[in-house]
Amino acid sequence: MSTLTDKGFTLSKNIFFKFLTSKATGILGKPFKVGLLLTTAYEKLTSASSNESGFAQIKGTMMRFMRLVKAYTNGTYRDINTKSLLLGVAVLLYVVTPLDIVPDFIPILGFADDLSLMAWFISAFQEELQKFQVWEQGAEALGHS
Repeated sequence: MSTLTDKGFTLSKNIFFKFLTSKATGILGKPFKVGLLLTTAYEKLTSASSNESGFAQIKGTMMRFMRLVKAYTNGTYRDINTKSLLLGVAVLLYVVTPLDIVPDFIPILGFADDLSLMAWFISAFQEELQKFQVWEQGAEALGHS
């Protein structure tokens, strides 16, 4: 397994990630905790700098996913598979958790596991993310964003 997505898939099978997936279930029912998670993930993604190819695309797509979670939480968007939503929230939890497989304070390597997990999620759930993007663009066109 050499691609970023393959490495992310491997991380998604890790016991720590499975623990975060179970935590995601409890968080989704608490708008304050969702808001805190989204704020923390946003800060981490916007402050991260990387020369890795595709980082900007991954970052943009994860930002879209964060808008999806916000829309889901406030009830304006519900057209998503629950498993996809939980796995995505678990990815965000992994990104913001200081204790992960490779600590983030290690230059380049510390963010590589986060990046690979995000790449796996984007690849595996592209259809859900594209469906939300279409919905989001329609809402913007109607002035409901």
